[in-house]
Amino acid sequence: MEKILRRVLTILPAVLLQLIWLLVLFKWLAPWAVVINGVLGVLALLFVLYIITKQDEGTYKILWLLVILTFPLPGALLYLLFGNKRTTKPLKKRLDEVRPLLPAEPDYTTPLYEALSVENKRMAQTFRTVQNITGYPLRINRGAEYYPLGDDLFPVMLEELEKAERFIFVEYFIIENGRMWNSMVKIMKRKAAEGVDVRVMYDDLGSISTFTKESAKKLRKKGIKCEAFNPLVTVKGTLNYRDHRKMLIIDGKVAFSGGVNLADEYINHVEKHGHWKDIGFKITGEAVGNYTRMFAEFWNAFTWNAISGGTVPEEYLITPHDESDEGDGLILSYYDSPVRADAVSNELYIDLLSQAKESAWFYTPYLMPGDALTEAFVRAARRGVDVRIIMPGVPDKKLVFRMSRSFYPVLLEAGVRIYEYSPGFVHAKACVIDGAVGTVGTVNLDYRSLFLHFENNSLFYKASLLSDLQEDFSATMRSSEEKTLQNIGHGLFKWIVDGVLRIFAPLC
Repeated sequence: MEKILRRVLTILPAVLLQLIWLLVLFKWLAPWAVVINGVLGVLALLFVLYIITKQDEGTYKILWLLVILTFPLPGALLYLLFGNKRTTKPLKKRLDEVRPLLPAEPDYTTPLYEALSVENKRMAQTFRTVQNITGYPLRINRGAEYYPLGDDLFPVMLEELEKAERFIFVEYFIIENGRMWNSMVKIMKRKAAEGVDVRVMYDDLGSISTFTKESAKKLRKKGIKCEAFNPLVTVKGTLNYRDHRKMLIIDGKVAFSGGVNLADEYINHVEKHGHWKDIGFKITGEAVGNYTRMFAEFWNAFTWNAISGGTVPEEYLITPHDESDEGDGLILSYYDSPVRADAVSNELYIDLLSQAKESAWFYTPYLMPGDALTEAFVRAARRGVDVRIIMPGVPDKKLVFRMSRSFYPVLLEAGVRIYEYSPGFVHAKACVIDGAVGTVGTVNLDYRSLFLHFENNSLFYKASLLSDLQEDFSATMRSSEEKTLQNIGHGLFKWIVDGVLRIFAPLC
């Protein structure tokens, strides 16, 4: 609720502008009010036509059309500030400047794609598309371990931190003082004193109530470099684009990711919304290089304390290549970016659902997909694929949860099975398709994750981690209540409320 309130507060200047304009119009410009309003009406219509012709998600366009047609002046201003991707230009410029300074990535992918094309050409096309858009390469999975709870992940993170010799890179949406974070800081302080390069990046808005500038200063005094992503200083066009990524990289040898933020509810040390169901993974080997590169690119683009003056040492980014063909399937780790024209994860999930033959199971804490992804779920279910979605039973944000439930009827009617985790809150973000391909990362099935946030995701193919993930899905379903059309409620009032909530879903 706090985050929604903060987003609402950002529109107040635009609403105030509309009120001032109306006051000026009727007090000093009254004789020309009809003409002026007519001109503004024409300009608003042209603005609406511009939005209609843009290639964008349908629900998102409908929201802005309603806002602009109802309140032309503040609506247009809000769209220019927050709804138009041209506002990503400052972020894009920074990323474009640092990317050429990173050491070139060796191309070991050709034989991997050749082998995958022989086995499954359609899947090879999917992986190749993700690689072409993001620039992050396919790798052999040399080792990946799955953790069904943050409680299981946390001690392994501490264990690996103790082994650090060269660098520790930490990047999370939420950091909060407590048992989890303080235990990590204790080790990182000692490692920094030993000469290890320790760097921490956090999202300023995501951690607005949990990690302050003073917290960052305390880390710096311990020898730990700490910077905020996109600081919330003034209302600006880039305010809407947040760093929702979660990663811990150690020496380029080990990387951790998943849904787990660095706060005590994620390891069930404190209880906020019942039992906290989250997941994560650890990878080793050359695939770690993708995560190291993600962090280095962001750090050098968005902080004033660049790694080695901007030119990142090759040994930081490139893990020695294992010439053997032995491995545990394939992995492609990448990040989503609002500065790109393509919404990679959104398109990936649509693609994977279109290929599904037997099953497609998803974890998500929020369910507010766009029209195209909703249609992909519907089509898969209608052709007989076992499509399932696991949602929280205890919400963290009641309004957002209610918005998520507004999407239930169309999915249930098509045959999608939806489960709500009875013991508490599900924060996991993952999918597994036909037991053969799947993702684990930070991407929620909502508009902000799929279109507006920076996210990170790992796409696995025929890795044993997927079997562990599928077993975890089954175990979680046994602790969940399956929702049906009969037990979600009916009636005209609910239908109206659902319709309104779905329109405003892109705001959440």
